[in-house]
Amino acid sequence: MYEIYETKVNVLRDNDEEAAKVRESLQEKKVFLLNLMGSPGAGKTTVLLRMIEALKDKYKIGVMEADVDSAVDAEKIAATGVRVIQLHTGGSCHMDADMTARGMEKMNIDDLDLVVLENVGNLVCPAEFDVGAAKKVMILSVPEGDDKPLKYPLMFTVSDCMLINKIDTKEIFDFDEDRCREYVRKLNPDMEIFPISALHDEGMKEFTDWLDRQICLWRAQ
Repeated sequence: MYEIYETKVNVLRDNDEEAAKVRESLQEKKVFLLNLMGSPGAGKTTVLLRMIEALKDKYKIGVMEADVDSAVDAEKIAATGVRVIQLHTGGSCHMDADMTARGMEKMNIDDLDLVVLENVGNLVCPAEFDVGAAKKVMILSVPEGDDKPLKYPLMFTVSDCMLINKIDTKEIFDFDEDRCREYVRKLNPDMEIFPISALHDEGMKEFTDWLDRQICLWRAQ
């Protein structure tokens, strides 16, 4: 006799249980955790810098920068004056709920209102692992192409909001925004979509206004 253990199924199940605990604890503390995801080069850090600029006078913000190595992004965020911690994943392509919880404990989030996890850059692994966030925001940059929802459907299915970044380059890269939206709507009819250029601060107010509303709703529960 022998036992068959479905490794991935059980790992994901255990992670979901831990994520539920993380989310419950954050709800009690009235701390809003945002999971920010996207490919390398999609503009996550630039978007985050704009978010901080727009919201830092209203909320006390903390940032967890997750990378396989280096502290380049954490140094950029630290210059804004918000609390930041660099998390090295040791080769892992994603953050999970336990890693996120330990990161928040190390950073001490009890006096924070908003915590942003800038997840490891890719469209695959981060989509599979719930970290206990109140909302998941993913970034699709124009140079990546309008067909990415077809190639990485889970990311577009599980996210609450999509930012189409670098819209100032649409003509250069022949990006069809309407076609991209159509692909996304088939996967996730409720997805909030904001076309932006984080570099030029275009469209960011609409997104940060939406995020502000989500934070207020979370804290009111």
